[in-house]
Amino acid sequence: MSIRHGLLALLERGQMYGYQLRAAFEESTGSTWPLNIGQVYTTLSRLERDGLVRSLPESEAGQRPYEITDAGRADLALWFATPVSRTDRPRDELSIKLALALTTPGVDVRSVVQTQRAATMRALQELTRLKYASDRPEDLPWRLVLDAMVFQAEAEVRWLDHCETSLVRYRPPAPGPQSPDASRGAEAVLPADEEARR
Repeated sequence: MSIRHGLLALLERGQMYGYQLRAAFEESTGSTWPLNIGQVYTTLSRLERDGLVRSLPESEAGQRPYEITDAGRADLALWFATPVSRTDRPRDELSIKLALALTTPGVDVRSVVQTQRAATMRALQELTRLKYASDRPEDLPWRLVLDAMVFQAEAEVRWLDHCETSLVRYRPPAPGPQSPDASRGAEAVLPADEEARR
């Protein structure tokens, strides 16, 4: 989720200034995605530049509220109507880490898996505790966020179990000299920016 659309959704409730937006964002997500106030104001500036929000006159306390514009409502409606693509999500650092661990000499891959599983299990226990800490109807938004995090942690534990089972059967290929043709082939697929750095 982008902070941009999060702030637009909050402003659809009514006018707010930066600190109110940060507090409302964290309340809605159960503080699972903490924002610093600099992120909030930087995003508000971009939204105003793009005509999606407008700033209002400062209050007597010196706080400047913002409100959503019609263009902002249209952008928000489009965001809600558009499914999230997996390609829009960040790369999975854990899977990349394990793939590299398999091909890096001297790394105990099983230890990497077990360390990660222990950390994920601790996180899962904490998320489950938080989930059942309150059952007030107004807590439903952040409970849904917690549910998603619980399901992701459970899936990660299952995947780590799968990795460990796969490692039992894994036989690393014997290292051999790389042929000149293979070297040239590797160079051919280097990205342009990598070629430029050589």
